[in-house]
Amino acid sequence: MAKLQHSIGELIKLSAGYLTEKGCSSPRLDAELLLGHVLGLDRLSLYLNLDKPLNKKEVDEYRALIGQRGQRVPVPHLTGEREFYSLALSVSPQVLIPRPETELLVDKVLELIEPAEPVWILDLGTGSGAIALALACQDPNIFVTAADLSAAALRVAEKNAEQLEMNAQIDFIESDLFENIQGKYNVICSNPPYIPRAQLAQAMPEVRKEPALALDGGEDGLVFYRRILNQAASFLEHSGFVVLEIGCDQARHVREIGEQRGLSWQETVRDYAGKDRVVVFRWA
Repeated sequence: MAKLQHSIGELIKLSAGYLTEKGCSSPRLDAELLLGHVLGLDRLSLYLNLDKPLNKKEVDEYRALIGQRGQRVPVPHLTGEREFYSLALSVSPQVLIPRPETELLVDKVLELIEPAEPVWILDLGTGSGAIALALACQDPNIFVTAADLSAAALRVAEKNAEQLEMNAQIDFIESDLFENIQGKYNVICSNPPYIPRAQLAQAMPEVRKEPALALDGGEDGLVFYRRILNQAASFLEHSGFVVLEIGCDQARHVREIGEQRGLSWQETVRDYAGKDRVVVFRWA
């Protein structure tokens, strides 16, 4: 008699094999995350229920997601969620998917500010609001202006702020960098677009499905660093900081740009792989 049902373990194994054939870099993890999304289970619960059979509706929904993942649609676009700094954030194709290395930028900003003292931070290119929300959630005295050129991205960020009940600490502004910004801040931070335009065509298929507005750093990848650092001093309080995520080969160039604008380079932070990832400047 033909088998009518598949178990959790069988589906994960079959799906991981399919995703391997399609070139996905973490096929088993992807298979587990997507099945967990369909069933409302975390990965541990999946492993505790490997022999559990699934009904037709669950299998059909899962197969549809696996098919899209095989077309290299990013997992967070399929689940609508990404964890960042222990926060569950909604994401969409209109925003950059938050990366673990960006948490280093949040860590550095928190190191620079005085705890329990009111602090005003400007987050340029906020996207999903990941940086702004991660900072605001750490201290009720942290107030963030989160700016983005994309109205669609701001809607995602505002939704995340509502879900996390952070509206009182964050102001969202539609702005092309400093265009609609007023006042001065203790810290200006950003994870700007920094991929050189010619390299985007060679990027992983998943990356190319993210918004070009959040990735395209111009011909040399440094356009937004020039724009930010050229104006940053006008929006900083005395002894304020600029904290920027960078591409792994851009530290020297970004440092030169900042110093040419009168900012004092403080530090270049390396990521978990030992690559340059965050540059810190001070406006004395």
